[in-house]
Amino acid sequence: MTQPQATPSGPAQLRELLAAVQAAARVLLRDLPSQPRRVRLRVGDVLMELEWAAGSPALPPPGAAEQDAPESALSYIRAEMVGTFYHASEPGAKPFVAAGDLVEPGQQVGILEVMKLMTPVNADLCGRIVEFLVANGEAVEYGQPLLAVEPGTEE
Repeated sequence: MTQPQATPSGPAQLRELLAAVQAAARVLLRDLPSQPRRVRLRVGDVLMELEWAAGSPALPPPGAAEQDAPESALSYIRAEMVGTFYHASEPGAKPFVAAGDLVEPGQQVGILEVMKLMTPVNADLCGRIVEFLVANGEAVEYGQPLLAVEPGTEE
């Protein structure tokens, strides 16, 4: 796959482009029966092109491996976009959550950095954090599990 080439002219246009990329990724990974060969996204005067090499294997949708595996008691908080995942708000700061902590929907559990924009990662379920599946500062893909959560755990 070739690297995206985009030159946003401002923060608003960058946010529009990121939203368009997220929407396209959802369609590509969930709704299409097979992987496309080329995708072009245009937001204003910004054009982004993605092209897969001929014969590239199709990407499985997020969670496909878990669907094939025996049913697990764990749920996962997943990356909503490609970026760099951070456990804390800044280097040296206390992590938002740790293994064993209880979380509830909407609670911040990390940050995803995408093109110098920091986006909060929030829990979408109630439960207890079992483990971080991604190291602090590690690059992540769309749909990649970030944290394992035992759902519905209450004190």
